[in-house]
Amino acid sequence: MRTLARRLLLPGLTALALTTAGCASPTPTSAAGPGSPAALPAASDGTQRLDVDAAPQGAGAPSAIARTRAGQGPEKAPLKVASYDKASGRAVISAAAQGGGTSPNRSAAPSAGSSAAAPKPVAVGDVIASAPAPGAPDGLLAKVTEVVGKTDRGTEVKTAPTTLAAALGDDKADGKVPVDPASVVVEPLMKGVTFSWAKGKGVTFGPQGAKLPLGSLRLDVDAAVDTAKDAPASAGASVSGFVQLAPQVEFGYDGTKSGGHGPDGAFLGMSGDWSSQWALKGRAAASTGAPKRIPFAKLRSNPVLQVGPVPVVVNLELTCYVQVEADGKVTLDVQQDVKGDFRVGGSYATGKGWTPVSTSAVHSTPVKAAVTAAGRVKGALGAEASVGLYGAVGVTADFAPYLRGEADASASAATDGKTSATGSWALYGGFDLSGQLQLQLSVFGTPVVERRVPLGALHREWPLVSGRAGQ
Repeated sequence: MRTLARRLLLPGLTALALTTAGCASPTPTSAAGPGSPAALPAASDGTQRLDVDAAPQGAGAPSAIARTRAGQGPEKAPLKVASYDKASGRAVISAAAQGGGTSPNRSAAPSAGSSAAAPKPVAVGDVIASAPAPGAPDGLLAKVTEVVGKTDRGTEVKTAPTTLAAALGDDKADGKVPVDPASVVVEPLMKGVTFSWAKGKGVTFGPQGAKLPLGSLRLDVDAAVDTAKDAPASAGASVSGFVQLAPQVEFGYDGTKSGGHGPDGAFLGMSGDWSSQWALKGRAAASTGAPKRIPFAKLRSNPVLQVGPVPVVVNLELTCYVQVEADGKVTLDVQQDVKGDFRVGGSYATGKGWTPVSTSAVHSTPVKAAVTAAGRVKGALGAEASVGLYGAVGVTADFAPYLRGEADASASAATDGKTSATGSWALYGGFDLSGQLQLQLSVFGTPVVERRVPLGALHREWPLVSGRAGQ
């Protein structure tokens, strides 16, 4: 059997762009684009529009608890969750340290005399929304079902899970909040991973922090991957590069006609700018079965949104990975730069239920590559993300820009153009975006999603370069 040794040199290419939009479904009152939180008019029926911001931190921050009592809207409560036991649903509610101002968009009731009024004791029927607390690392959204009694730490109560409709009532809210990169906890899953971020006021972290746009985080990886058994030492497989993104949480709620039976509209999603530059070199081991996915870092964050007086705890997880699919024959030396954005989420409207949202615009910048021998290979540098509320997963998504190469030849050839060969070769860029809505989006107070709803797979591929030689 004749050995093929053909090397294809691909110089810098002109920039390619791809813009896609798929499976995006707007809420009924939205005028801001597909799947956007509804652009709600000013209320004239006594309801209130609540600001959506990052929850303040440190001294003077609002109370960690909002309380909604029967027939009333949500309000700040000078209370805190001292402890919570998920198995039994029991919590201890105690007085919080004094401080902070009035809650956004809702004035505090005046107290009698010159001293502040004592907080009203927690009662059956109260709905409490809490930022992360002892025993409730994902925050707490619950309704008090029984007051057990006083303890040395506060008032012990029994609780049952409840919904945001019970906490927010007939108010409205919509907004986007950037994720503070300093709040992200990174767990490297292999050697050779470094983490950097940049935030406001010149605060940076990591070796690349000073180079990043504000609000961005970056993961750099430089690691070996499995090499084909028969590959020479010079063809050892490795991956290197970085993923850089600036994620933000999108939240919407329209309780205009909820009446305790669920909102008219809702939205939960994650969006952001994405860029990556990565190189895959060597002869990767042949894939058996599914493509080999190599996670290299896991990121977690629990940002707290301040929706008026209500702390809404969002749970974000992001697993960055390299995925290699090969036949063990091709030796590859490829580099790709990808820039763009993504948006995934779920949009709810009365009468339509939950519908998925997934959009992406991706630009592939010049690529350099060399392929040796006949065969096929596909490499991706992607991220698997999930976003939920109070510990309940709502949306999962997988975003994977990739590069795919293939070569088919029947004779060896030199690269100086003086010899002839018969064969073809091609290189493609592309990306896959997939995901699903989960049952737990019922935390909004909407009808339960009885099955997982696919976001609808976005798959786009575009030719980078190809050719054929032969006499």
